Amino acid sequence: MSETKNRPQPAAAAQLQGIRRGIEKESRRARPDGRLALTPHPLALGSALTHPHITTDFSESQLELITGVHADVEAALTELREVHQSVYQALQAEGQERLWVGSMPCGLPTDETIPLGRYGHSNVGRAKSVYRMGLGQRYGRRMQTISGIHYNWSLPGVTTEQYFGLIRNFRRHSFLLLYLFGASPALCSSFVEGRAHELHPLGTHTYHMPHGTSLRMGRLGYQSDAQASLSVSYNSLESYAASLQEALTRPYPAYEKLGVRGVGGDYNQLSPTLLQIENEFYGTIRPKRVIRSGERPLHALRERGVEYVEVRCMDLDPFEPLGINAQTMRFLDIFLLHCLQTDSPPDSPDEIAALASNQHLTAARGREPGLRLARGGA
Repeated sequence: MSETKNRPQPAAAAQLQGIRRGIEKESRRARPDGRLALTPHPLALGSALTHPHITTDFSESQLELITGVHADVEAALTELREVHQSVYQALQAEGQERLWVGSMPCGLPTDETIPLGRYGHSNVGRAKSVYRMGLGQRYGRRMQTISGIHYNWSLPGVTTEQYFGLIRNFRRHSFLLLYLFGASPALCSSFVEGRAHELHPLGTHTYHMPHGTSLRMGRLGYQSDAQASLSVSYNSLESYAASLQEALTRPYPAYEKLGVRGVGGDYNQLSPTLLQIENEFYGTIRPKRVIRSGERPLHALRERGVEYVEVRCMDLDPFEPLGINAQTMRFLDIFLLHCLQTDSPPDSPDEIAALASNQHLTAARGREPGLRLARGGA
């Protein structure tokens, strides 16, 4: 079947009114001196395991604020603002902590001192904590404190095949989002302490890339040498699911050496496979589906298809109180519609490698005059 037949016809007004979007915003709690807060998740914010709108991401110090699904951009921002206000009221009542406004971390302590998220003693809660222990063992805890905006998006009448066409085009063009909205060209020196890097000093405690856009999405950010061995194809749900299934079941030598349990019997990770769970796979966009209780995300996708996509490459905007504004959200809506309604040929291993290179170039040197990216071998 041709890609043209798989692609929706130009959306009618009624279909466009069916666009739904939601926001997930990650932020670290920071002390007045600009260092990471090491205090537990505030009791006034409820249970991080069960609260529908306020939870933690990797670290106990890393809040994640979640809106519901909205038909209106302003309504989504209004809900995010209300959740923000609740958080700040709780922080104000307990002390002087604030939410760090940038994607790259504030001043960090030694890696092992960064507190992992804690979710109680239930099996589900313990598994979430062990998963985070594994992330810290595999990639280092500093990398996991990077934060951003996740933009969840759907349009009625779109099939799973059409969503995968959108995803392929999004991956081809997502360098534009890093160029336009990347807001992490600099970072605190504590993030790279003891690590090799190509950053330039800027002042006393800061490093940067002179033409950088989003270090969060570059080689110092959400990257993994182990995951670089994955060549995940987005040509169909079947090819995507097969790639992830292999990563979830194939042992990775370095993680086998680490072991599931340490010498003292405590868990190091959930498993020695390349991925512990599906969400460990890093990507600029993910196909998603609301899961049922006890269900694995990959099983839900295979059984019922794609329900929405999650855009994961947006930096926090440090000049916006909520980290994102209505204009950016409307641009994302148009960008995603363009990706959906434009021809989307199949990807290939060569193209997948070129897209990864384009992402790294744009993140580190995107504002460099004359910079060229690769497309179709040219």
